[in-house]
Amino acid sequence: MRGGTVAVVGGSIAGCAFATAAARAGAGEVVVLERTRGRLEDRGVGLCIHDERAGELRASGALPEGIAAHRLERRRWVVRDAAAEGGRVIWEQTFPFHSYHWGLLWRGLRESVPDSVVYRQGEAVTGVAAIATGSAGAGVRHADAEVRAAGAEVRLAGAVVRPAGAEVRLAGGSVERYDLVIGADGYRSVVREAVCPESRPHYAGYVCWRGNFDAARLAELGGGVDPVPDAVTTVCFSGGTCVIYRIPGPDGPRVNWVLYAPPPRDGGLRFDDPTSFPPGGLTPELAGHLRALLDREFPAYWGRALALTDPADTFVQPIYDLESPRTAAGRLLLAGDAASVVRPHNTSGAAKALQDATALADGWRRCDSFEELVLGYEDARGPAGRELVALARRLGRAQVEQTPVWADMDGRGMEAWWQGQLAGAPGIGGRAMAP
Repeated sequence: MRGGTVAVVGGSIAGCAFATAAARAGAGEVVVLERTRGRLEDRGVGLCIHDERAGELRASGALPEGIAAHRLERRRWVVRDAAAEGGRVIWEQTFPFHSYHWGLLWRGLRESVPDSVVYRQGEAVTGVAAIATGSAGAGVRHADAEVRAAGAEVRLAGAVVRPAGAEVRLAGGSVERYDLVIGADGYRSVVREAVCPESRPHYAGYVCWRGNFDAARLAELGGGVDPVPDAVTTVCFSGGTCVIYRIPGPDGPRVNWVLYAPPPRDGGLRFDDPTSFPPGGLTPELAGHLRALLDREFPAYWGRALALTDPADTFVQPIYDLESPRTAAGRLLLAGDAASVVRPHNTSGAAKALQDATALADGWRRCDSFEELVLGYEDARGPAGRELVALARRLGRAQVEQTPVWADMDGRGMEAWWQGQLAGAPGIGGRAMAP
């Protein structure tokens, strides 16, 4: 398929990947509409991509070469123990991943977007609407659910109605029309409202604390503990876990950490809508709760290590997930977190977004029409997203909501516990894409 106009709503990781995929596959015009006016690369959180997924994505062109990454090989699960400053290791498993700095990954993807793509910042999209052509040939906007959900023609009130494009409404009041609109606008997706308005993020019942600091500061903690550079350390405590690993940074290696635990009673967090206290925005009550948690539950070394994090690099967010019944409809597609919000335990978010973009490019080259493209994308990526949501829910229950008595666990028990969470899945990090 050649030609056509495409709007990508959202210009972060998924948005850049989809813009590149569409342009390289043969779209005539691709426009990215990113609401943020500032620098997206300032987002300093870490993420990981499984080595096998990374290899597949590099081969497809979705993951550019040369982006800084830190090699990880093993994951060590530790519990607090008075006899061991760094905690007692209860299990070590292989962990074939590379870690990334969000901002550096985004920058690499942004620089790979073809020059033909128009990337417009400060363009907030307030809504999208499917456009369908009736049997009389006139283009009309349809809000009817049957038309909205259709990837091809449907019969409505005795007339044949076919998808004919989509309109994008901008905050300034203007309306733009495209042949295809891709929602890469995250968990608050405006495009998802048009595809499946019944879908809403659901609060998981716990929160995620995040932070990172200069890895050179580990030297301040003295000897006695070897913070192995190629290892992920998972600190286990009653009602939660904390994952700690190194990532590359703009100015050298950093230590990234993600802590899952029940929320404080009076921390000022809201749980009726996905929100967070951004870096540097912690209240004194939240900061005090975090300090108490580290003192009470963590091995001494790791508690002191996380305390090295500058308040400007620390934030907290409630954990949500969302399982969409559809990822495509009419001339609308959902990408990345707009299609499915997966709890971070699965370590699959970035890989999933890049796989979504790969599926679009493959479909574009193979299909003869937008209708065929949309239906094929839904068949390929809808089940994949729902599978990831289900696995991450199991991981969240086992690692936060219903934690075992960690101190009683050994390698054999941990292996059985882990396989119970996977429930037949090959592992975390996402599955390989079907040919």
